[in-house]
Amino acid sequence: MSATNGGRPAALNWIDGRWTDSPDHDESVDPATGEPIGTFARASRADVERAIAAAKHAFRTTAWRTDRRLRARVLSAMADRIEERRDELISLLSLDNGKVKAEAALEIDLVPGKLRFNAALALSDFGRAAEVRPGSLSVVLREPLGVAGVITPWNSPVVLTVRSLAPALAAGCTAVVKLPEQTAQVNRLFIEVLAQTEGLPPGVLNMFTSDRDAASALIESPDVPAISFTGSTATGKAISAAGAAHLKRFGLELGGKTPMIVFESADLTGALPVLEKALTTFAGQFCMAGTRLLVHRSVADEVRAGLGKRLSAVRPGPAADPASDMGPMIDKPNVARVDAMVEAAIAAGARAVVRGGPITEGALAAGAFYRPTLLEVDDPAAAVVQEEVFGPVLTMQAFDTEAEAIALANDSKYGLAASVWTRDVDQPLRVARELEAGTVWVNHWGVTFDEFEEGGYKESGQGRLNGLASLEDFTEYKHIALRPGSVER
Repeated sequence: MSATNGGRPAALNWIDGRWTDSPDHDESVDPATGEPIGTFARASRADVERAIAAAKHAFRTTAWRTDRRLRARVLSAMADRIEERRDELISLLSLDNGKVKAEAALEIDLVPGKLRFNAALALSDFGRAAEVRPGSLSVVLREPLGVAGVITPWNSPVVLTVRSLAPALAAGCTAVVKLPEQTAQVNRLFIEVLAQTEGLPPGVLNMFTSDRDAASALIESPDVPAISFTGSTATGKAISAAGAAHLKRFGLELGGKTPMIVFESADLTGALPVLEKALTTFAGQFCMAGTRLLVHRSVADEVRAGLGKRLSAVRPGPAADPASDMGPMIDKPNVARVDAMVEAAIAAGARAVVRGGPITEGALAAGAFYRPTLLEVDDPAAAVVQEEVFGPVLTMQAFDTEAEAIALANDSKYGLAASVWTRDVDQPLRVARELEAGTVWVNHWGVTFDEFEEGGYKESGQGRLNGLASLEDFTEYKHIALRPGSVER
């Protein structure tokens, strides 16, 4: 739904079952061209507080928290609606955050499965009971916490919202969802698809686009006991500190610095194309992006030459061009930030195998394009190795032994994911068990499944999304002890 602002449509917010405007409007910009593509109503703090009140009222007065069959039907219907509007969502996502069409399609196509898996969880989530001694019965109930706050980033706004929202709804929570300003146009369509699903009671789902100030109302409110946040580690720490006053339940998927370990027996022909995509998917703006390449010294020359050639051939471009291999970054300030990190790394001793960098000439100069960069480094403590770049910049380090590779991989405050490449039968599980990461891929990268948990070690987060554990962030346990028909003396 849209209002008008200066003759152009403005994307609105959804609060308490209604489209809601705001006096504060701003522009959406295509990162591939720098041109405006629409406007949106930025939700105010008062809007967010109304959304919280609506969600709290719906939790207390509707059947949502008690009727698991209703929840399952609605989540399944949401999946159907996403599939019906698939092509529209892909087009707007590509326009809003610059993903090439194949990557936008990958994101949207992940969503229906997550909704249907959580519909199944709504029906299969049980407590337990036992007669602990003759005549005494204990029952444990799993109950929804209440209002869940969901805060999602701009790099994959649709699937990362659903990854948090679907288990919250499946558990019986009502929800208030803060969507990113950078993707306001696809936000509008996404809201329309989900929030207007038949059977969803008004107030159960409230979704808005806003800045951090308005979103802070979610963190500070005593009426929002659960927060699911996907974003940077620094922001995750800040919101955890702010929410500690109310002892909120936080589920956090935060930053990453994924090591990709290439052993001497690896199939390099199969590995190199995947290593390239691990860096360039979403222009490196991905928490699981493969940004630390650890290579056995015996194959380092071959990997350096082969991957350098592949990265040099990557064609950045807009999603509208089918020949584009990689889209733009989200905006030019982020291009400048990433390039400053690369310049600092080179000044500190890193060697540029592929320099890459901002595109400043030609048809793409108006956009936020950054060519992939490969830096060879010797110092594992270098900032470019230790800090999340969130752009298409890959570091390469050589190692001599398996133990050294594991030590280098674990030498990070992050622990979201890792990748191991080897044809040794025994090595993958042995190494995977030693890696401090929530997900380890063997001879692959970037694979997730709705049925299996996803999340980080160390400063990459807490809690898990996907899998059976995803309900834990939104569920409370209640023990009821019974002695039916008599009073125990």
